[in-house]
Amino acid sequence: MRYCPFLLLLLFFASCEKEPVSPVDTTPYVLELPPHFPYPDIPEDNELTEARVALGKMLFFEPAMSVDSSITCGACHKQSLAFADDLPISPGVRGRLGFRNSPTLVNLAYLTKVNKDGGVPKLDIQALVPIEDHAEMDLPILHAAERLNADPEYVDAFQRAYGELASPFTITRALGAFQRTLISANSTYDQYLMGEVSLNAAAERGRQLFFSDATNCSSCHGGFNFTENGFFNNGLYETYEDWGRRRVTGLPEDDGVFRVPTLRNIALTAPYMHDGSLPDLQAVLEHYNTGGTTHPNKDNRIQPLHLSTEQMADLEAFLHTLTDTSFLTDQRFKP
Repeated sequence: MRYCPFLLLLLFFASCEKEPVSPVDTTPYVLELPPHFPYPDIPEDNELTEARVALGKMLFFEPAMSVDSSITCGACHKQSLAFADDLPISPGVRGRLGFRNSPTLVNLAYLTKVNKDGGVPKLDIQALVPIEDHAEMDLPILHAAERLNADPEYVDAFQRAYGELASPFTITRALGAFQRTLISANSTYDQYLMGEVSLNAAAERGRQLFFSDATNCSSCHGGFNFTENGFFNNGLYETYEDWGRRRVTGLPEDDGVFRVPTLRNIALTAPYMHDGSLPDLQAVLEHYNTGGTTHPNKDNRIQPLHLSTEQMADLEAFLHTLTDTSFLTDQRFKP
């Protein structure tokens, strides 16, 4: 029997055909924002799409992202706590402890430098830090990609989101996409700004104090997100075990300098400060009321306030109006 060379060629190419892949899903993901929130800058190489956000959420709650598959990103960032934790230091794999308190992840879309010391230049690569850190997830990112590419569900999800397999680029971008959707903008205070509710008497007194020259709170915690995203030393210690931003810059003037965090959902994110050393809001207010400790880098705005017990209670009442209860139960953020 003679074989037709053309037929053999067709059979060869047919046998080399790749498995069908899912088309890239470019359906935009639109952030829902109130009028007093600006739309955040979204990187051109990671535009928000439904597929990218869905993939990022899968990865955020994926145990295989840790070396022994024991923890997820969500283990240290719990939705019920505004994506923060209630421990001074959250344990990583095998119970290992790092040295900083887990921050809230709300409104990360507005950050220009990430982490408490600003050491990561953009959100889209921040996930490399916890994934590879020995005290957190302890998994080389290339090993994480290998695990994900061995799972057909993830192969399909990455194809739909980015048109390629899991890689350090696509893993970190997907996580960044999901975290940009964690917008908290429906607190009692937001409803007050939109004329939907009134603040009670104590919270209203606290609001006036917060924005007054007497406390100067809003000079650091200003704007729609209650932070100007600056980096300051707030006089927490005379000597800092954690150098803060000095670890990034190497400059002595950055010793004990940390990012000013957002105050949104602040009543839910205790304990406070970079090391979780202040247990509750009363301790935080007392720290600022006394003016903190002596340190050469302490910001000159940190001065004794001499507030009365009632004024301290009023400030705390105002801070509670920054809690967004709808954010805590939003089904879009659940695994």
